[in-house]
Amino acid sequence: MSFSITGKTAIVTGAAKGIGLAVARHFLAKGANVMFADIDEPALEAAVGEEARAERAARMFAGDLRQKLTIANLLSATIDAFDRVDILVNASRRWATSDPLNPEEDAVENLWQENVLTSLRLSQMTARRMIAQAEKQGTEGPIGTIINLSSIAGCHTQPELLAYSMSSAAVEQMTRTLAVALAPKGIRVNALSFGSVMSASLQAALKDAPESRAAIVGGTPLGRIAAPDELAETMQFLASDASSFMTGQVLSVDGGRSLLDRVTVPAY
Repeated sequence: MSFSITGKTAIVTGAAKGIGLAVARHFLAKGANVMFADIDEPALEAAVGEEARAERAARMFAGDLRQKLTIANLLSATIDAFDRVDILVNASRRWATSDPLNPEEDAVENLWQENVLTSLRLSQMTARRMIAQAEKQGTEGPIGTIINLSSIAGCHTQPELLAYSMSSAAVEQMTRTLAVALAPKGIRVNALSFGSVMSASLQAALKDAPESRAAIVGGTPLGRIAAPDELAETMQFLASDASSFMTGQVLSVDGGRSLLDRVTVPAY
């Protein structure tokens, strides 16, 4: 089976920085058409504006994907630019701490909306587009793949990460459920659960608490923090025919963090 994604069209959310940006750029370098999507238009313009204007295989879309109309506009813009969509990477996510005993400040509602419902609605609406384009073109067999981004926080218990842990666990169950629902349609759904990776949220956290770096490195069996680029190859594997018989799986890319019971180490 081939790891190639050349000629395929991918939508990558959270593509203005961190993991989303690394994945989108990697896919572009590997020959895919890529729609870089993010809510932060200035950051998106700064990161990929020049690429989107100079590279025919790259486009960017700024908008609040918590709104169904925005999702519909994103899909329309992708189809207009590249005629189809084959890959969706739900890399947009937000991390936050909160007081788990304060119903006014537990962050659950916000992170549920941003990390779970947005990925779910985008997955549902993208899958419908994939199915419609396959029916129109008479395509049989595999027609698309969806990749969600989760975190080891979904399996670790840290009270101050109540909302983030809940949303991560929900994304993983959503992945398994959609995988079963969409398998008969020829769409695979998998997830990547990460930890000890220099995401945008970890960068921000280390600026405020640089002492956390030593704790994260010390709690990671491989003894380091990975660059966002190190997740991109795994994302390519999940997007390619090399994983053609894999669906409903959650792959851990965390330097061994999930093998340890270190609840005192922040689950980035």
